Amino acid sequence: MLRLEKRPQPSQIWTYATPVLAVVLTMIAGGILFAFLGKDPLVAIRTIFWDPLFSEFAFYYRPQLLVKGAPLVLIAIGLSLGFRAGIWNIGAEGQYIVGALTGAGVALALYPMEAWWLFPAMVIAGAFGGMVWAMIPALLKVKFGTNEILVSLMLVYVAEQLLASMSLGLMKNPQGFGFPGSRNLQQYDSAHNAELIAGSGMHWGVVAAFIAVIFAYVLLNRHMLGFHIRLTGEAPRAARFAGVVPARLILFCLGMSGALAGLAGLFEVSGPSGQVSIDFNVGYGFTAIIVAFLGRLHPVGILLAGGLMALTYIGGEIAQSKLGLPSAAIQLFQGMLLFFLLAVDVLTNFRIKLTKAEAA
Repeated sequence: MLRLEKRPQPSQIWTYATPVLAVVLTMIAGGILFAFLGKDPLVAIRTIFWDPLFSEFAFYYRPQLLVKGAPLVLIAIGLSLGFRAGIWNIGAEGQYIVGALTGAGVALALYPMEAWWLFPAMVIAGAFGGMVWAMIPALLKVKFGTNEILVSLMLVYVAEQLLASMSLGLMKNPQGFGFPGSRNLQQYDSAHNAELIAGSGMHWGVVAAFIAVIFAYVLLNRHMLGFHIRLTGEAPRAARFAGVVPARLILFCLGMSGALAGLAGLFEVSGPSGQVSIDFNVGYGFTAIIVAFLGRLHPVGILLAGGLMALTYIGGEIAQSKLGLPSAAIQLFQGMLLFFLLAVDVLTNFRIKLTKAEAA
């Protein structure tokens, strides 16, 4: 019979092998799923992972990797700081929405003013909005000991209702013929997060994502605060003896993750999306959790994982249009990635032992 035996030390080999194994298992399970849906599994997998990079239309799809990957990396970097310290922010989707609303609100309140400082003001407002929304579960945890997982998750639904209210009310385009949604920020020069290099997909959100990766790497490896974050996650009791103040760490980790999620929302609403609308949020805040764990909570790993997840977004859209796969199947395929990652991650701390069954 098979049983799990705890390793004396976590396996370094399995630490880096489990993400690769999880991707392979996801492809196999996804292929089986697509076969049950009546599609050729090899064609479906090739469409998702190959066509965005090497098909005849790759020149169009490749820039989308940056567009789709940037918000995932930004949000996942913020989440990873808290996850490393054992602080679980599951409400990044709500912080993403509120950041978009506060950032876009600055532009819409000053419309049609054109000024060089307008977009920087939107960036500050977006980060501030996301941070304030994350401070709600942070302060409740510090003051009353509430569970930050439940509070942050419940606030996602509040943010979604706030988004719908703004799209139908205060931020509704007065020249939109009654349709829900704000003015198109892509037509508002001072508020538009345009491509920095035409046709490349590179905008300020992509730049911010790369800066966040560098910042997180330096913080975790070269700064005392990063040491406190890592120590708290690995040995909470030792962290207290080392002088770590838990309340301060909670406020920093949740505040930073909220600010980065808010930035992701602002860059999205002022760029690729272009407007505040009822269906503005597409689940980046939840998908970023997969990205964070797939990247092993390491900044460079998150950067690579964000690219891979962006590839499944783009490839999934191609598969829906070319093969007729339902969107639910693509979402399930993406969810399998987290499932298999968590499943095989057990091998990092445990080894499988084959033992003889005891006689009755």
